[in-house]
Amino acid sequence: MSIRRGLASAASKSKGNEWRDYFLSTHFWGPVANWGIPIAALADTQKSPKFISGKMTLALTLYSCIFMRFAYKVQPRNWLLFACHATNATAQSIQGMRFLNYTYGEKEKSA
Repeated sequence: MSIRRGLASAASKSKGNEWRDYFLSTHFWGPVANWGIPIAALADTQKSPKFISGKMTLALTLYSCIFMRFAYKVQPRNWLLFACHATNATAQSIQGMRFLNYTYGEKEKSA
């Protein structure tokens, strides 16, 4: 019986070490730190579209699309990084549509 308890204890410790190693790795903290970009993009959707930079919005959209692919291809897959960049690509796309509507749609209405 003590052998079983010893094996169960070792298995639970190794599982605990696996989680600890994950939370102390760049595989976790890189995406956590990166969440500032989509949070800022989502906050900017409440601001006036006259402040949106079309070039920067396009650059950030492409950046996030590239890193979504990277997060999927890296082994083990980094789903936290993927979710961060998927959120940012969506938020930047919304900002891009707001920019296009403000820049080109408003002029047509006034003409």
